[in-house]
Amino acid sequence: MVKFESLCSGKDKIAVVGLGYVGLPLVMHLSKHFDIVGYDLKPERINELKSGCDRSLEVNEQELKEARICFTNNPEDISLCRLIIVAVPTPIDRHRIPDLNPVRSAFITVGKYMVKGSCVVLESTVYPGVTEEVCIPILERESGFKHGIDFTVGYSPERINPGDKIHTVDKIVKIVSGSDQDTCLLLFNVYGKIVSAGIHLASSIKVAEAAKVIENTQRDLNIALMNELAMIFHKMDIDTQDVIEAAKTKWNFLPFKPGLVGGHCIGVDPYYLTFKAESFGYHPEMILAGRRTNDGMGKYVAEPTVKILAKSGKRVYGAKVAVLGITFKEDVPDLRNTKVIDIIRELRDYGIEVLVNDPLADAKEAESYYGLELLDLESLSGVDASILAVIHQPYKEFGLSNIAGLCADGAPIVIDLKGAFSRAEAKEKNIIYWRL
Repeated sequence: MVKFESLCSGKDKIAVVGLGYVGLPLVMHLSKHFDIVGYDLKPERINELKSGCDRSLEVNEQELKEARICFTNNPEDISLCRLIIVAVPTPIDRHRIPDLNPVRSAFITVGKYMVKGSCVVLESTVYPGVTEEVCIPILERESGFKHGIDFTVGYSPERINPGDKIHTVDKIVKIVSGSDQDTCLLLFNVYGKIVSAGIHLASSIKVAEAAKVIENTQRDLNIALMNELAMIFHKMDIDTQDVIEAAKTKWNFLPFKPGLVGGHCIGVDPYYLTFKAESFGYHPEMILAGRRTNDGMGKYVAEPTVKILAKSGKRVYGAKVAVLGITFKEDVPDLRNTKVIDIIRELRDYGIEVLVNDPLADAKEAESYYGLELLDLESLSGVDASILAVIHQPYKEFGLSNIAGLCADGAPIVIDLKGAFSRAEAKEKNIIYWRL
C-alpha cells in the first residue's frame, strides 16, 4: 500500500477529485508539500484555474499561478496517483432525499483509473455507512481489485466555511479515519502536514461520517430556535438582536442569530441524517421540526414586508421591492440552494415586482438557476422598499442611508435580515426599519 514516505519524496502523487470550494483550497495546501493532481470533470473549471481564475473566490489569482499543481479534466491522470481524495457535492433532490449521484460518479471514475496499492479518501458530507456500503463496492466493481488487499479507504470530513478567510483548512482540526490502522496513520501524517490545528483520529469511518453530519445538524437546530424566537419576539414588539446582546452576557449562552439557512451544508446535511435514521424505522421529530422552521423563513420575511408597505400607505399589488443579495451567504458568489429565492417568489405571489442586485453573483447563473435578471444599483432607484437579504461587504460600505435612498415616495422602508445596521441610526434618519 502507499506509504507516507513515498508521497513526501514525490515518488507517488496525490489526486484531489472535485475542485469546488472544498477541493480547491485542499489541493492548494497539499501542493506545498506533495506532488498534486487536481481533477475536475468540467473542462471550463480546469481552464479557469489554469488561467488563475477561481470563481468561488476561495483562492486568489497570484496563488493559483504560483501553485505547482497539475490541473486536469483527463481521468487517466488519476492513474498517476496513489492517494486519491474525493471532494464532490452531496446535494438533496426536490423530495429532500440525499442525492449520492456525484459521489457514485466520482467513485466510478476513480475505480476505473486507480492502481493497485491506492488509498481512496472521501471528504464529502454523507450519512454514516456511505464510504463502506456505497463507495467500496463501486471501487471493487470498477477496478476489479479487492478492498483490504489491493486498496484501502478512508473518510476525512471537510470543514470548509465558504468566504471565511480565518477558519481555513489549515487552521481547523481535521478528523481522519481509515479502514485499517496503516491507512489511519497515513492520513494522520498527510493531513498533519497541512493542518496546524491538530488531527483527531476517529475510532471508525462511521464515527467520522456521523461526526460531520451532526455538526451542521446541531447548527441548523440552533438557528431554527432563534428563528422561532424571533417570530415570538416580533409579536411582543421586542427586538431579537437586543435580546441576544443581553443574553450572551451569560458565559454559556450560544449567540446564534436568526436568518435564512441555505447553501450546501446546514440546509442539506440534516436530511442525510434523517434519511438514514428513517431507514432504521426511527422518525427524528426534532431535526425535521428545525428544518421546517428554517425552510419557512422566506415566506415569513415576505409577510411583514407586505404589511409594512400597506401600513405605510403604499400599494402592495404592483409595488416595487429591491432585494439586495441573492447568494446563499455573505461574501461568496455561490447561488446554489439560496433561500433568498423563497422571499422573491413569495413577494411575487402578492403581485409585487422584485428587482434584484448582487455584486458577487454570476448573472448567467442567476438566469439559469432562477430566471432572475441581476440589475445594477442605479436601476433599483425609485422602489417602494429595500430588503437587505445578504450582507455582502459592498452593501455594508454602501450604508443604510444609500440603501434607504433607493426608496421613493414617503418614508423609506428597509428590511434588514441579519441586523447589519442599527435601529437607532434608522430612527434618526426617519427610516422605517425592520430586522429579524
